[in-house]
Amino acid sequence: IRDCGFFPKDNMGFGKDDRSEPVRVLVTGAAGQIAYSLLYSIGNGSVFGKDQPIILVLLDITPMMGVLDGVLMELQDCALPLLKDVIATDKEEVAFKDLDVAILVGSMPRREGMERKDLLKANVKIFKSQGTALEKYAKKSVKVIVVGNPANTNCLTASKSAPSIPKENFSCLTRLDHNRAKSQIALKLGVTADDVKNVIIWGNHSSTQYPDVNHAKVKLHGKEVGVYEALKDDSWLKGEFISTVQQRGAAVIKARKLSSAMSAAKAIADHVRDIWFGTPEGEFVSMGVISDGNSYGVPDDLLYSFPVVIKNKTWKFVEGLPINDFSREKMDLTAKELTEEKETAFEFLSSA
Repeated sequence: IRDCGFFPKDNMGFGKDDRSEPVRVLVTGAAGQIAYSLLYSIGNGSVFGKDQPIILVLLDITPMMGVLDGVLMELQDCALPLLKDVIATDKEEVAFKDLDVAILVGSMPRREGMERKDLLKANVKIFKSQGTALEKYAKKSVKVIVVGNPANTNCLTASKSAPSIPKENFSCLTRLDHNRAKSQIALKLGVTADDVKNVIIWGNHSSTQYPDVNHAKVKLHGKEVGVYEALKDDSWLKGEFISTVQQRGAAVIKARKLSSAMSAAKAIADHVRDIWFGTPEGEFVSMGVISDGNSYGVPDDLLYSFPVVIKNKTWKFVEGLPINDFSREKMDLTAKELTEEKETAFEFLSSA
């Protein structure tokens, strides 16, 4: 029967679905609140599929190991059938071994009175160390997603510290900003977020990011129209809309006294699921990726958010979108900030 092609061949001599092999997924900062919202989604099949077994590796710093034990107990108590094993550790050599996916959530948060430069310095140290561990212990095919801020520059630091892992395998999260932009448009038009597609976040995951809806479409009364045409409110789209998306993280902190966690975890799940299964036909998403070879005038060797499509776990830039003067200025501004961040980080990198 097997020779008729009913079963894929494997060295066991039995038909075996690829998906019966567990995917080994690391989440860092695993005792934190983003991870607390994320881990259940990974364990219940919403990210890697409903029949994909998972080995979940949880890394945090030594003082957090008590809390992490509590998270481990809760994951066990969820009795999730796809969760083949859960490993909680404070050791990089354990955490990074044989990984298929690394979701780097943990980073040094900005404390009151801290200069951005100090924040960069502390994080260069963390992401250099984790990049080195990826290089040493993970599979070369590992997909690395950086969430911890400053995410773009942390991602570039990790990639530079893991030279034998393709730099295309590294991406950083701007999907939260993308989802925020989608939802602001949907709220304004009284439709669901699902009816809005192809918004773009250009640049840095910071307040210089540029949420761009020049190419976005919305489904209204059964047909797709451009967002500018649907809204007929250019001054809102060029003003309040942009600043709302740029400042949304700060607004959540002000209201909750804590940073975004549920929405961040949902965005991570969206980002990783799209890497794994690809983007829907005719849709693109925003992702911080290496800028080499882009056609939008962004300097090479920056980790910059672009519109991408994904197929076979490989992303490609969306090409040929016309860029108006308003957009050009905003895209250049965020590229300038990223260039400065990179220069500062690399000074520290050589001495870290």
